[in-house]
Amino acid sequence: MNMTLNLRLFLSILPFSFSLISQTVSAAEMNQGNVTDERVINSSSAEPGSWLTYGQNFKEQRFSELTQINTNTITRLGLAWTKQVGDYNMRMQGTPLVVDGVMYVSNGWSVIYALDATTGEEIWKYDPEVDRSYIRLACCGPAHNRGVAVYEGKVFVGTFDGRLIAVDANTGKEVWDVDTWIPEGLGRFNITGAPRAAAGKVYIGQGSGESGHRRGYVTAYDADTGQVAWRFFLVPGDPSQPFEHPEMELAAQTWGGEWWKYGGGGTAWNSLVYDEEFNSLYIGVGNGAPWPREIRSPGGGDDLFLSAIVSVDVETGRMNWYYQTTPGDNWDYSSAMDMTLGEIEFGGEMRKVVLQAPKNGFFYVIDREDGELLRALPYTDGIDWATHVDMETGRPVENPDVVYESEPQWIMPANSGAHNWEPQSWDNELGLMYFYYHDIANFYSLDEGFVETGEYEIRERGLSLGWGEGEYRRRLIEEAGPRPESQAFIGAFDPITGGYKWRHELKSDYNGGVVATRGGLLFHPEGTGEFSARDTNDGQLLWRYKAPGTFRSTSVMTYQVEEDQYVATMMNGNRAIDLGGTVLVFKLDGNLDLPIPDIVQRSVPDLPDDVFSVTQISEGDDIYHAQCASCHGGIGIPNEVAIVAPDLRLMTPSSHQAMADIVLGGSRADRGMPEFRDAVTPDQLQAIRAFIIEQARRLKEFQDQNQEAIESAANEEALKRA
Repeated sequence: MNMTLNLRLFLSILPFSFSLISQTVSAAEMNQGNVTDERVINSSSAEPGSWLTYGQNFKEQRFSELTQINTNTITRLGLAWTKQVGDYNMRMQGTPLVVDGVMYVSNGWSVIYALDATTGEEIWKYDPEVDRSYIRLACCGPAHNRGVAVYEGKVFVGTFDGRLIAVDANTGKEVWDVDTWIPEGLGRFNITGAPRAAAGKVYIGQGSGESGHRRGYVTAYDADTGQVAWRFFLVPGDPSQPFEHPEMELAAQTWGGEWWKYGGGGTAWNSLVYDEEFNSLYIGVGNGAPWPREIRSPGGGDDLFLSAIVSVDVETGRMNWYYQTTPGDNWDYSSAMDMTLGEIEFGGEMRKVVLQAPKNGFFYVIDREDGELLRALPYTDGIDWATHVDMETGRPVENPDVVYESEPQWIMPANSGAHNWEPQSWDNELGLMYFYYHDIANFYSLDEGFVETGEYEIRERGLSLGWGEGEYRRRLIEEAGPRPESQAFIGAFDPITGGYKWRHELKSDYNGGVVATRGGLLFHPEGTGEFSARDTNDGQLLWRYKAPGTFRSTSVMTYQVEEDQYVATMMNGNRAIDLGGTVLVFKLDGNLDLPIPDIVQRSVPDLPDDVFSVTQISEGDDIYHAQCASCHGGIGIPNEVAIVAPDLRLMTPSSHQAMADIVLGGSRADRGMPEFRDAVTPDQLQAIRAFIIEQARRLKEFQDQNQEAIESAANEEALKRA
């Protein structure tokens, strides 16, 4: 299961010197982006006030040594400045970087902003002019981007339409722009993850594994020129063709059927971690596509390297070792979650380790040198797909009673995972990992057409999950019974014992990443729109800020400029509040008030009088959930709603009249709504409209029957927001 190759110890040390800059010099006049390997390696001790990389440093521990904001001063924390950097139709998931008093941040459409870190004043802005039709490839709703890399005078961003771009950190002018797509046999990709830069290279993977034929890979580019240094594929291609590198020949032996016709998945959509001690890059590999292995790889085995951590040499791009967290992934249990490098005492000696809490519910401690599994313990009670991880084989022991191919059913964790990509924070001194997780079930089944015919057709336009949709899926859910109750927690986890020093339940099932500090604080944004600080000793709530937006799937960081420590997070708007994506920055004695916008009207307007057949509505149901639901939400099952994109049940009569122009003609492409002319026919659009109107009628009936309760809840919410 583990494969170990010889490792070469190589540390790239570049000359580095600090320049004394007069306090009278503005951020815009500084030599921006002067980030080197040595500077990042030494940053925790030499400049704890900086935040130089996605995970703060190469180890991606996200633990700050800053202490000005602490358990005694936290009550003085207030809003210092804000900056709106995006519109409502996107998700703000990036981690801001702060280098020499300049904050670099990206929005959902991959636009980069350089801001004065003390005031939010814009220094420059770079817009890569992303083709907004690429939102159709996104697996998970509106456009999103998890941040940038700053390295050797340049800022790097992976764009939503699949490019990697370098811009001058001083001016924001483009230096180079490369397309990461490989046309032969692969569909186009989104990039939503933050690039990593180290050892003279920039590293990037892609997302959109659920759309069309997708085969994952990671590419290393020369940081100066944008030339390809090496490329490592994560899933084998057609075995009748030469393999790109020896690891693919190994991997192909673990697949079945004609997997290459589906792509296979394995996209590296988030976590890439550089290790200067072993000159390695750790790749967090994504899920299989389609999700069910019976469709994707019938008769196969582990389906390498799906849902695995793969270590490759940064000079050669060849594999050192791998460990697969979920062999033969059957549930979308991606291992692309954030990884952290640390040092722990194990068996009486210090071990250099990789730490990860992937979707599948088990927390892994893996030796960085050779890939040896040291610990694999559950971090949640909500696991029913497997009973435990066998430490002799390193494999999870699947529960024989939880087999959705023969019995469609609710399974935990859901495809969203017990823990997703939202960043974690590691205190290496205490050996504790701080993160949020949730116990959520999802309903798993096989695609109706595949069950009936044994054949499955990949959609090139739209999601191809392979687990059934529309009325078929709802009928199975009704037969299976109610969804198990959901809950979410935040805690301080000991990966060696598998216990929590403390944990507390959260009000929202979906929340943001965290950062802990030497000041004894854990900052964490919540999906409810509350930004909170807890005592790292016991988890007690010490401070809370109520924002007008939401912090679902956002991140947080802290930095210091001159005498002041700041805490920054990203706030999303949503479809209930017409509010754009915003950077919120706090400091002691900050006193800025953020206006709270009105809640968008949620009542159903007058509906068209059109009469539709049952067949039309049913057809529209299937097409809607294939083409529309990833952004606009599943509107046929209670509580399945989108976070950001408009609720189509609330369309006005004029929007209904203009629907053909919007969907087929692209009249709102500039607002993030691409045209679907190549994916939806006029008759199919009419069927989609039939389904939407039917669901709107049901919603209106519910609102009419429960008007008093709805008005009471709205009044209560208004009072809270006042």
